[in-house]
Amino acid sequence: MSDPRWRLRLPRRTARLRLTVLYGVAFLVCGAAVLAVVTYLVFGSASTNIGNSNQPPSATFNGKIPAALVHQAGGFDIVPVSVPVGDVRQAGRYDMVSIRMPVAASQVPVLTPAQRAKLLAGALVQVHYDEREILIISALALAVIAVMAAAIGWIIAGRVLRPLSTITAAARRIAASSLHERLALHGPDDELRELGDTLDSLFARLEASFQAQRRFAANASHELRTPLTRERALLQVTMADPASTTDTWQAVSRELLTSNAEQERLIEALLTLASGEAGTGASEPLDLADISSEALTAACPAISRLGLHVQIDIQPASLDGDPLLVQQLVTNLIDNAVRHNIPDGDIQIATKTIGDRAVLSVTNPGQVIPAAEVDRLFQPFQRFGPRPARREGGHGLGLSIVRAIAAAHGATITAKPRPGGGLSIEVDFPPPVLSQPRQPRQPQAGRAARVQIRG
Repeated sequence: MSDPRWRLRLPRRTARLRLTVLYGVAFLVCGAAVLAVVTYLVFGSASTNIGNSNQPPSATFNGKIPAALVHQAGGFDIVPVSVPVGDVRQAGRYDMVSIRMPVAASQVPVLTPAQRAKLLAGALVQVHYDEREILIISALALAVIAVMAAAIGWIIAGRVLRPLSTITAAARRIAASSLHERLALHGPDDELRELGDTLDSLFARLEASFQAQRRFAANASHELRTPLTRERALLQVTMADPASTTDTWQAVSRELLTSNAEQERLIEALLTLASGEAGTGASEPLDLADISSEALTAACPAISRLGLHVQIDIQPASLDGDPLLVQQLVTNLIDNAVRHNIPDGDIQIATKTIGDRAVLSVTNPGQVIPAAEVDRLFQPFQRFGPRPARREGGHGLGLSIVRAIAAAHGATITAKPRPGGGLSIEVDFPPPVLSQPRQPRQPQAGRAARVQIRG
């Protein structure tokens, strides 16, 4: 058996090699076509003219030719004459002209048919020989030029595909720890430059996603570790106190239950956020007005306790979505408006249909928020201003849950700070594509219901 090391290995079918082969084949095909056309036009017409050489001469000379111009050559009279270019025909390497001379019959040798056929056969042999010679030389020249064209194509393909090598090397080099690197391709604004810019945008999104995940993990661990640390300290202090009584332990138990409820709310919020980012389940027709009314009813105790004023402008608004996730979105928006409100403040809640899109808007007064800080509020565990009281259950996940659920439904969120303080948030859902939802509750006289709740 032969040694595997000496086996013939075909080159790898790279894009550069394929382009080079395509260049070479295209050049050979075009060159062969040009050579065939030229050969047919030149030698085909010449052979036809020679084969029809028994035609009468086309050039006629009237008058006498001086004897000084006539000389003998092999039994023929040779006369130098000038004829129009149109009367000249090509026959291989010779120019042939048919002429008629008014000379005496004794001065012109008479050719027998055999001599004429012999001369014609010799001319044809010479023409075929010249044709083969030219074809061979042309074929050799075409082969040499094709090799040169392939070499030039190899060089050109390498220069054109050089950005791909840069992109491949950078993609292999960039990992989770080096997502800050960019390709930053230079050169003409072509498809390869567009591919490089697209990959740079992808790397930027991946970097932002990895950073968000790291911040989320750090913040989540901090939020979960804080109540555990407080619970452990409370238990250690109570156990170390020799004067601890049953009342003391009951008070500690109540503190632990409160802390446990806080952790439970945090874990539920994290699960809701994960569900929103994972996407929607089975979508079904929904009415945003019904969902908003139910969420507002659930928030009435907190609204009454804080003495807030609620203005409701609810109109039917149909959409397709996950009922649980849409319910969480509306609930979190209302809870956020209640938690970050001001004493004796107000909340404006409205649902409506613009075109065929359902729109939910929630507006509340509060602390003055710079426009540059609005986007940060939709990040997990991000808050603006002082940390809200733990009894309010604020963990900085409400708006991030809203954004995740909206993204899962293809909805857009528009958040604008109010000039006097507070925030106005509008969620615009895409048009419904499923069957029509159940008949919503119609407001009186065909107008939007406007209700004001005072605590």
